[in-house]
Amino acid sequence: MGQQVGRRILGHERNRCNNALYNSNSNHHSPKQNLLNRLMRNRENSFQSSPLDNFVDLDLLPPELGIQILQNLNATDLCLASCVWGDLANNESLWEGLCIASWGFCSAYRTWKQCGKSFKKLFLLLDEGSLTFNTEPEWGIRYLIDNCILDNHPKDIALFFHSTNQLCWQKVRVYLRKRQDVLEEIFKLQNFKNQFLPNALRTFFNAVDSPTTQSDYLVVLIEKFSTQFCADNPNLELEPDVVGILCYSLLLLSVDLASPHVKNKMSKREFIRNIRRAVDTDNHRRRPPIDRDFVGHLYDNVYLIGHVAPQRWNDNATASAHM
Repeated sequence: MGQQVGRRILGHERNRCNNALYNSNSNHHSPKQNLLNRLMRNRENSFQSSPLDNFVDLDLLPPELGIQILQNLNATDLCLASCVWGDLANNESLWEGLCIASWGFCSAYRTWKQCGKSFKKLFLLLDEGSLTFNTEPEWGIRYLIDNCILDNHPKDIALFFHSTNQLCWQKVRVYLRKRQDVLEEIFKLQNFKNQFLPNALRTFFNAVDSPTTQSDYLVVLIEKFSTQFCADNPNLELEPDVVGILCYSLLLLSVDLASPHVKNKMSKREFIRNIRRAVDTDNHRRRPPIDRDFVGHLYDNVYLIGHVAPQRWNDNATASAHM
């Protein structure tokens, strides 16, 4: 018991000496050193205080350090933080980063900073426009255009779709069916050079979500993809109609291998036989038969890597991630 009392007295005496030393030297140190001394004193006293007292007020830190800490917050938390640390949480670089992280492109980025406009306001406008789009696509695009966030140009709209995952893919598909000019611009953003066919399909369907059922829209997508894939890879000496057959076969194989409801999975031998039969049936120009090893590699790719048309877009894109 006496030893415990002695250690406690020595501990208090050490803290008293340290505090006296900090106070005696405070007049000779720079403001930054004084801040560090204050933080050290807070740390010494934290063992005898409540857990909440251990958190350092961001206002006591250098501004660049406080901003770096706030970079870990999403938009909702950052708005709450602005109620306490108004100057730090309303920093333009923080809100600019949040905008670009959620919407990689919008026309307003070209002039927003030069005009001295608020990126927090831009975030709220983009968020409102995305929510409106997920309810009614044409209204959402009109909202962004009317608020000078997006130029009414097919290329800008295509870039907007291409750089965000905040939109419901079903609504994007509805919009692209009506706006073939925007769909054409999305195709121009793709580059399939030196890509293996299944990987190129994954790249393509990462930009333009695939329909879940057979439809005229899927036919249009496959036709456009096949044409561009052949143009980007002339060394393969494949024709667009052959690539189209391969694309449909890869989609069917992906469903077959991925679906838990299909008990008897398609074998590699069956896949090769079906492909060669389909190409030969469509062979009006007397092409040479498609290479068996090439078709076998297509099967291996899907078997090992997975579906060629994974769902990229968020079905339930809502404001829950933001405001």
